[in-house]
Parts: sequence; C-alpha cells; structure tokens
Amino acid sequence: MIRLKHNQARGLLILVLIWLAGAVSDRIWLNIDNSVPAWDQADYLNGSLNYWQALQQIQWFSREWWTDFWHLSSKIPPGIYTVAAIVQQIFGRGIEQATLIHLIFSAILLTSVYGLGVQLFSREIGLWAAALCQLFPSLYRYRLEFVLDYPLTAVVTLSFVCLTLWTCSASLIAPVKSCLSTSKQWLWAAAFGISFGLAILVKQTALFFLFVPILWVGIATLYRRQWQRLLQLIASLLLSVVIFYPWYRTNWLTVLTSGKRATIDSAIAEGDPPLNTLAAWTYYWKILPYQVSWLLLLVPIIGILLYWKRKEKYHTSLAWLGIFWLGAYFLCSLNINKDERYVLPYLPVVALFLAYGLTSWRGRWGNRIRWGSVSLAVLLMFLNLFPLGDISQSMTQVLSPKAEHYALVGIQLPHAEVIEEIIQQAPYLRSTLGVLPSTPQINQHNFNYYGALRDFQVYGRQVGTRSQQIAQDARSLDWFLTKTGDQGSVPAAQAEMVQTIERSPDFKIHKSWALPDGSTLNLYRDRTPEVEVTSVQTPSANVKLLQVIVPQQIQPGIPAPVTYQWIGSWDELQSGLVLLDWYQDTNSTQWIHDHAVGMGNLHSVDQTHQGTFQVIERMAMLPPANLPTGTYTLKATYLNRNTGETYPITFPPVTVNIEPNAEPVAAPELDLLTQLRILAASLPQGPTALEWVFEEIARINQYDPTQDYLTQTQQALTYRLQQESQNLEWAYTLALSRVLKQQVKEAIAALEKVTQLDAQNPYAYAYLAFVHLYNWHGVPAAAALKNARTLNSTIPEIQALSSVAALLQGNLIDAWHYFTTWQNT
Repeated sequence: MIRLKHNQARGLLILVLIWLAGAVSDRIWLNIDNSVPAWDQADYLNGSLNYWQALQQIQWFSREWWTDFWHLSSKIPPGIYTVAAIVQQIFGRGIEQATLIHLIFSAILLTSVYGLGVQLFSREIGLWAAALCQLFPSLYRYRLEFVLDYPLTAVVTLSFVCLTLWTCSASLIAPVKSCLSTSKQWLWAAAFGISFGLAILVKQTALFFLFVPILWVGIATLYRRQWQRLLQLIASLLLSVVIFYPWYRTNWLTVLTSGKRATIDSAIAEGDPPLNTLAAWTYYWKILPYQVSWLLLLVPIIGILLYWKRKEKYHTSLAWLGIFWLGAYFLCSLNINKDERYVLPYLPVVALFLAYGLTSWRGRWGNRIRWGSVSLAVLLMFLNLFPLGDISQSMTQVLSPKAEHYALVGIQLPHAEVIEEIIQQAPYLRSTLGVLPSTPQINQHNFNYYGALRDFQVYGRQVGTRSQQIAQDARSLDWFLTKTGDQGSVPAAQAEMVQTIERSPDFKIHKSWALPDGSTLNLYRDRTPEVEVTSVQTPSANVKLLQVIVPQQIQPGIPAPVTYQWIGSWDELQSGLVLLDWYQDTNSTQWIHDHAVGMGNLHSVDQTHQGTFQVIERMAMLPPANLPTGTYTLKATYLNRNTGETYPITFPPVTVNIEPNAEPVAAPELDLLTQLRILAASLPQGPTALEWVFEEIARINQYDPTQDYLTQTQQALTYRLQQESQNLEWAYTLALSRVLKQQVKEAIAALEKVTQLDAQNPYAYAYLAFVHLYNWHGVPAAAALKNARTLNSTIPEIQALSSVAALLQGNLIDAWHYFTTWQNT
C-alpha cells in the first residue's frame, strides 16, 4: 500500500513537471510574439470580451439577463468565452491574458490522458502519453492561439476518461481493475454527464468524438441486459442535456441556419475535397505525420511491430481506443469542411497509442530509444517555435515538417494605432470601421478586437462584398481601411469598393502606415461625418434643438437631406430618443423621423462626461410618396430611453414644402430606423419579400454592430403605438424588431397585434405561428395556422409550418398530410 501511494505521488509529480515545462515554454513564446490574431482567433477573442462586458453587471436571478447572456453568442457555444471572460476579469484584458485559459485546459488534458493511461495500461504509459501531448506539433501550436479546439481537446478527453472509468467498472471493454461500489458507479456516470455537457458547450463537434463510444457502450449494456447500467448511462446523458440546454434552447435556429455557411460554404471557398472522392476520406490520415511529427509516429510504430505479442494483455484496451479514434475519424471526415485543428481532440488517444509503442521497445536499447526520441522531439518543438538558422530548419523539414509557428519578434503592426487615431478624432462617439482587405494580419475581426480592447469604442466590419450594395456601404460609414498589395480572401466586388472609396471626393486619407510586407495601410475618413460631437460652454440641462437645416422644397417618396443640431447635458443626450413628427396643417403625423441622439453612437466609458455638448446629425428622411403638396412643419418630443420620461423639445420654427416637381437634392443614406420601417412595410407580401428583407437586414447590421437601432425602434414605436394603436406599418416594424432581437414573448405579443390589424392577411398568422414554433409551442402555432389556411390554403409555406406544428403536438397523421400537401403545391 505504501509503495502504491509512493508511485502515485511520484507519477503526479512528474505530471506536474510535464505541465510546468509546457507552460513555461508557452508563456515565453507569447511574451516575445508581436503578431496579431488572424480571422477565427480574433473573432473568438471578441467573443470573450463580449462576455467579459456582460459579466460586469451580472444579475444572477434575472431571467432577462440570462436570456441576453445566451444571446451574446448565437452561433458558437459560450463555454470558452465565459471561462476566458472570468480569467480576463482577474488578470486584465489582452491576448496573453486570454490564453491563460490554456494553462487550465493543459492541466485538464494531461491529467485526463494520464488517467486513461493508468486505467487502460500502466502509469508509465500514462506519463509518456502526457509528455507526447506536450510535444505534438498540432497541440503545441494551438496552445499558443486563442481557438476553441485546444480547450475542446481537453474537455473531450476528460469526458472520455470519465466514460472509460464508468465503462471499465462494468467490464464492458476491459477487465475490471478495481471493484467500484454502486454509489461510485453513479458518481462516474454523473462525472461523464457533466463533462460531456460542458464539452458540448465548448463546441458542437464534441459529439463527433464521443458519439461512437457512447453508442458502443449503450449497445453493449443492452446486449448484456445490465439495466441499472443502462439507467446510469441515460441519467448521465440527461444531466449533460441540463447543462447545455439553456444556450441551445435559446439559439437553436441560429445554430441550424449557420451550419451551411460554416461547413458547405467554407469548404467550397477553401477548396476542400468533396465527399465522393478518396481525398475527402484520406485527408486526416495524410496530415497525421505533420500533426504528431514523423519522429514520434515512426519510432512507436516500429516498437509495436517488433514487440506486439509481448503486451497481449493490453489488446482490449487498444481496441477501446480504436473505437474512439476510428469513430471520430469517420465522423470528422464526413464533415465536408476540413482543417487540421478540427481533429485535435483525437490526438490524445493517438498519444496513448504511440506511448504504448514507445514502451514496447525492450532490451538494452529500449530506454535510449525512448529518451532519445522524446529529447529530439523537445528540440524539434523549440526549433519550430524559435528558429535558429538554416541547419535547424533542415532538421525540422525532415523530422517535423509543416509545423513551423515562429514568434513574430521586433515588428509591431499598427492595429492599436489605427484604433487610437479614430478615437482621438471622434472621442465621444462609437465608430464603425469598414475594413476592406481580409488577410491574416489585416482583417475586420482583429481590428474589431483592438477596438473592443479600447472599451468597445471602435468596431471593425467587412463591407463592400456585394456589387449592388457598394454605394450604400460607402455612404453609411465614416471610416474605411484600405491596403495596397495583397488583399487576401475577398470577393470580386471588393476591388470596386476600394476604388469607390479611393476616388470619392467625400473621403480623404487621414493617415497611412507602412506594413512589414512592403504594402501600405490607408485610413480614410468622411470629410463630412454623419455625427459630430463637441463640448460647449452654454449650459443646458434639457435637450434642445438649436437648428434644423432642410431644403425649402423636396419631392415626396425621395430621400431628403436634413441636419439636426442638438444641445444638452451628456446624460440627457446619451439617454435621449427624439420623436420627430413632420405634419401639415392638421395635427396628424404625415411622416416620422425618430432616432436616438447621435443615432445611439454617443460613447462614454464611465458615463461621467460633465458639462454641455452639441451634437450635429447629417441625415436623410423619407417623406411618403403619396403625400399631398403643401407646407409641413416639425414637432419634436424627447423620450428618455432609461426612465420613459418625455417632454417637448424647443426649437426655432422650421418648415418644408412638398412639391412633386421640386429639384432633386443629393442626400445621405437613410438612417437605419427609417430603413427598417421600409423593410417592415413589405412583410404583408409574405415569402416573396422575406429574402430581400433579410438580405438588407444583414447589410445594415454591419453599420450598427450593436444593433442598437432595433432597440431604438422598439422604444420609439412602443411609445407611438400607445398614442396611435391602429397604425399597421408601425405594428409590423415593432414585430420585426422584436423578432430580430429574438425577444420571443414580446415578438408574439407584437404579432398578435399585427393579426388584429391585418386580420385578412394569411401571412400575418404565419409569422405568428413561426415564432410560436421557434418557441416549441405547437398548439398556439396550430391555432394561428388554422386561421391562415382559412384565408388561403394554397400557400406552400403555410402547409410546411402546419406540418411542423402537427409534429410538435405528436399528430403524425396530420403532419404527414400537411407535408404531402406542401410537396404537391
């Protein structure tokens, strides 16, 4: 017993030293590296900062806060974002701080691999496998980057070791090493359920690696009629569902709809082999030598071939690992989108195979071969991370090719300087930067990340990707970034967008930076920005409208330029929603131009700006096409977005004449609230308008990365509908804004109002039914669809929704009936 405890303590000490060696190496590399994160890495870092921001005002018992929390990342599970947010809350924000989470996940990974080795083989094999996990090129590379796949590797391995310990105690895949009591069996089942649930919260692809082992043990349990074991397995899976359910319940539709872009579209763009070719199924086999290095692959394989029969007692354990590896390989190959990091989670199992091979060497040379191989692998790792000249590169090309991941030393890219320049020029505004190139070094994601590090004052977005939207993109942003030379991964329309900005008299080069590759980075600024904010000395508590500049005559149905000049205290301006009514002789509104002051882009880090400020807005408004000729004047009301307080805004008299034959006047792009109302007005047309609506929504979402325009719309129209409850256009707009914000209960209430006002339109009921189905409520959806079918039973989309509603209620006959009707219409 004493000797056993001594061996356990010695094994754990060695394991700690293995972890510590990797941790020191990683932190040295990160400390000297000056590179910027590429696309995915920067996108994930942005996600971690979004969650960091949310955790600043955590409300444990608020259902609304939790819903917003789950919505922060609607496509990618929030597990790693949340962990990284907590770490950055403790150690500060930044790349080095965010990657501290890999120290945690390295400890989990090494401990899990060691535990698997001890359970299935021996303590010696467990330690060698842990060491190999530190030395595999793919693993040490992605320990240095903020991606989800390395943490996923750790939690998948943890899940697998928990499943293995539970499975071994049932004698399902290996001889029992220790008799576990029933309570401990339940404990390991619960541990598997928790770890599996957490793995799914890291990345959905966790299922690729654990599905086959779970299925295998499930079938084995049924075959042996071990009903208590089956109950334990089912309970563990239910426990995992409890863990990952809240996020997936909230974002299931986005996860499904984003799957095509993340797999098929990405695979086509990257030129991945289609599934009907041999290359698709041998892709990961071909890159395995690069993932683990030729050295660490061949030496263990030779050991296995030479000494296979000497370790027959481990063959069952090897078979269990083979089930995991082959199942994961098949499912990952079935995914059309290929990348070496997507299969990182099966490398720890590969490490166990290779550790078994290393320890298979016997005789006088066995120890020398093992230690010599690992020592050389350590050298190769350092040569791949810290180049030491041509001789070292020649060595790595032979023994560990395609594994270079050198630290960028002595070169500073200008991302932080670009962000700082924008903030200095617009210190009171939240700005959106249109990033036109898309290279690993210069792209919208990493500029967005550096803007987020500056308290989310600058957002980076890729625009100019569609030829038909270039003019709107150019008119909608004040800042653009272009680059000479290589433009990276960009669509064909990007060249036209670059030319538009470079040749436009509306833009000027604000500043340029020389890049290490010899190209030049140019920051363009609009000569007349949409919003300008300045501090003034005139005291003013309430918001006032000092001036309105508008042409004397404008045509109905055509955007008209208008400039508003506001003044007030910072708190009132930042919290202010201005409700603007343009009306004729009567007091009935003819058109509205509601928006937040500064379009909601007034930015304050600590909310402590003192004094009075002036805000100038250069915008466009849209008088309806059916307006009668005549003179129109303005009424302005202030609505506090936080308290709901309202008061009339004072301003000098202003009028505008509506004249069908008026000379057209050049105007800026319409504000986003007006654009949203235009889009919502087409919703009664049904599916024929939806594709255009959501294409336009995707475009304008780029201009307002926080989607505050949706909140502005909700607040303004909620107030207005209290005054004018029968306005159908406003009702549709409010409903659309709530759907886009994924506010299910509020969207249902808004759509119920729509069905009252547009009671003869079947699409109104279809929209209501869709939101009920999104919320998994089949009965109210079916009731709405019954009304829709009564009005028009020939609409295919209504039949399809009816089939889903019937299916949710368990009515298979009706579901099949509606499905066949849908197929035949």
